[in-house]
Amino acid sequence: MPRITVASQNPVKLRAALAAFQQMFPGRGFQVASAAVPSGVPDQPMSVSQTMEGARNRAGNARAASPASDYWVGIEGGIEDSPLGMTCFARVHVLGRDGKTGLGQTAVFYLPREVAELVRRGLELGHADDIVFGRDNSKQANGAIGLLTDDLIDREAYYTHAMIMALVPFKNRALSW
Repeated sequence: MPRITVASQNPVKLRAALAAFQQMFPGRGFQVASAAVPSGVPDQPMSVSQTMEGARNRAGNARAASPASDYWVGIEGGIEDSPLGMTCFARVHVLGRDGKTGLGQTAVFYLPREVAELVRRGLELGHADDIVFGRDNSKQANGAIGLLTDDLIDREAYYTHAMIMALVPFKNRALSW
């Protein structure tokens, strides 16, 4: 049974990775393991490039921590300030034992000013969400997207779609990437 090592101990990210593999490769079984590894970027990445670097670093560090796995997954959430407001997104980086690489990104949405201000003051997005919405540890539950959509889209579904996009090269092996 193929083994997937996700560079996180967050149950939301572990479930999203497994769900994506199961959807892309129906009928196959997968084992999911977690690896607590560094991202090499700030706890709250503040740009697309930092977020991409964090996802790539996490996947590579997961491979180093668990070399016997078949796939290594880095999922990194990030934000970026723009003249229109602060956007939120996540990047996914998947490495395969065969050397193949897949990349994905979540949809992008704007954060409310109240949350954005706390992040600008140095709080991680999850902590800012908890303060504004009166929650506790929302980043291991529904996250900002779940809080803002009344769970129409929760954090797991949000990450699962990006994971599926990152698995496209693994699903379409006959094509060049």
